[in-house]
Order: sequence, then structure tokens, then C-alpha cells
Amino acid sequence: MNTIDLNLPVAEIINQHPEVKDILVELGFKPLANPAMLHTVGKVTSLKMGSKMTKISLKQIQQTLEWNGYQVVGGNDE
Repeated sequence: MNTIDLNLPVAEIINQHPEVKDILVELGFKPLANPAMLHTVGKVTSLKMGSKMTKISLKQIQQTLEWNGYQVVGGNDE
């Protein structure tokens, strides 16, 4: 099973699982569609941090990723 750690930088997650980018953009992380944003902010921002910045709940991110077949770690201490 593919595992995603919510504490890793978004760019690293997408590098490991390129298909996740479309899922995250659909979820509301629109700036990730811009390669410049992905390669700058994405290198230092985790999904956990991005959740706070975008007001998308960590629970919603975790549920969406799990629904798409990923095991999610690092989200228990929301």
C-alpha cells in the first residue's frame, strides 16, 4: 500500500506519488498546479502546514487520500 506522511513537504510527496498532485488540486490546493509554486513553496510546506494555510481540514485531506487508496500517517495530532 502507498503511504503518505502528512509531515513531509508536498513536493516530496508528489515526487514519490505524482498522481497525488491532481487529487490535492481537486481538494483545493490550487497553487500546486503551478510548477513554480510546487518547486518553491512545495519544498518547504507539508500537507499539515498547507491544511492550516488553506483552511482545508486535515481530516478531509486524510479521508480523501485514504479513499484514493493511500495509507496516511502523521495526521493523528491534528
